[in-house]
Amino acid sequence: MNPTGPTVPLGDVHPAGDDRPVLELRAVTAGYGAIEVLHGVDLAVPEGSVVALLGPNGAGKSTMLRVIAGQLPVTGGELRIAGRVMNGASPDGLARRGLCVIPEGRGVFPNLTVRENLWMATHTGAGLKAVEERAYLSFPQLGQRRRQLAGTLSGGEQQMLAMARALATDPAVLLLDELSMGLAPLVVGHLYEIVARVAATGVSILVVEQFAAMVLGMADWAAIMTHGRISAYGRPAEIDAVLSTAYLGA
Repeated sequence: MNPTGPTVPLGDVHPAGDDRPVLELRAVTAGYGAIEVLHGVDLAVPEGSVVALLGPNGAGKSTMLRVIAGQLPVTGGELRIAGRVMNGASPDGLARRGLCVIPEGRGVFPNLTVRENLWMATHTGAGLKAVEERAYLSFPQLGQRRRQLAGTLSGGEQQMLAMARALATDPAVLLLDELSMGLAPLVVGHLYEIVARVAATGVSILVVEQFAAMVLGMADWAAIMTHGRISAYGRPAEIDAVLSTAYLGA
């Protein structure tokens, strides 16, 4: 996927050749009742790439995630997964197409142990032993705490558990909402190292972050959302140069 300029609206960015995006929004509009929040959003996540979606509070990032996850209907445009239009698909239907969401706040079951949380991921057909082996290989700390209640884990460990559960489903597209929220920079750095390794296996990843510094260090592409639109898209270094304008309105 090659931009035609250094930092441009996504509508001017097209995948090269047959390399179509795994996740794509084309002129998507959506909102709540009569209030439109997304005003023709264009965004693409190529296969095996990490795309960072940045923007200030109220820009529409959370609404866009809800649309992608099937929690809010598309009122105009198209939501595509692997080239297939998924407008109107349920969250279950999107999950069957390979979409997996790690929501803000981690979304673990606090009253279940680490092992029991991982067991919840076996509904996709994988056995518990295989799910545990994969989880503990990527996150050794979880193996040491397999019998511990998830609610008693540190924030970073809970985020690791949420990621381990998500990866057990073998997703094609992974959505991460505010991965860094409430975590120490050292922990966030470790989590983003894992995100980069996951992308290297071919998983397409969209990371929504309000704080840009850490995610831009490992993203392949970055987009800025302001006022319900994607206002810029490019390589992280290019986007970094226009962040202050986007956030501060300078």
